[in-house]
Amino acid sequence: MPRTLRNIHITNADGRDATVQFTSIKAPKPPTKGVVGREVKFKRFLATTESGTHATLSARIGEDYADALLEGDPEIDIERVGRAIGETHVVQLSARGEVLYAAPEIIEIIQGPDGQERERRAPTDTPANVNDELPVRWTGRMMPKQEVVRRFVFGRTLQLRHIDGLSYDYLHGMAKLLAEDDAVMRMGAGPKGRQPLILTVNGSPCHGFLEGRVDGSRYQLLLHLSNMELKRPEEQA
Repeated sequence: MPRTLRNIHITNADGRDATVQFTSIKAPKPPTKGVVGREVKFKRFLATTESGTHATLSARIGEDYADALLEGDPEIDIERVGRAIGETHVVQLSARGEVLYAAPEIIEIIQGPDGQERERRAPTDTPANVNDELPVRWTGRMMPKQEVVRRFVFGRTLQLRHIDGLSYDYLHGMAKLLAEDDAVMRMGAGPKGRQPLILTVNGSPCHGFLEGRVDGSRYQLLLHLSNMELKRPEEQA
């Protein structure tokens, strides 16, 4: 199945903007598990039923049911335990363990830097900002690669792609500039490029770092995304 291409509105070092396409980098296949000529397959089996839970056993036998487990198997449903599990469905439960037949109301909880709750409110939709009228901006904040990989955790990487000859020259020039400096460029959204990037509606805000790789006429322009910065903990007095 072909990968989906989406648009991103972006500026270069000269402040010129263009709309190009991007796609997610395909992750490499993980190592094959098993031995030569034989593949390992994973299956799920039913470990217990509701009759074998702690709450049920406590109500039926008492809190101290260790001896009962040693003398017999009251926690095992002989007819069900050990059966292979196929397709499953998510079921939402209340605090009392009752099945919810309607989706619960979602409340957004705002916390401060100290972890204390500041506000509760109904969630609002946050629009994406990578293909807006205002482009994703080349901020001019060049950062060495060695510094970036030690300060940020990258969860996703996008590859920017040209759609014609003009956009090829545009992106190739950006990649060449970054490759020559062996650095990445901090990218930002908003009028001054100070806002994080949001790829989809209600998506996670991310810091963007643009990396360029060039091999003659070939190039790669990669946008690394991070929503986690590593900081050294403050020393205790």
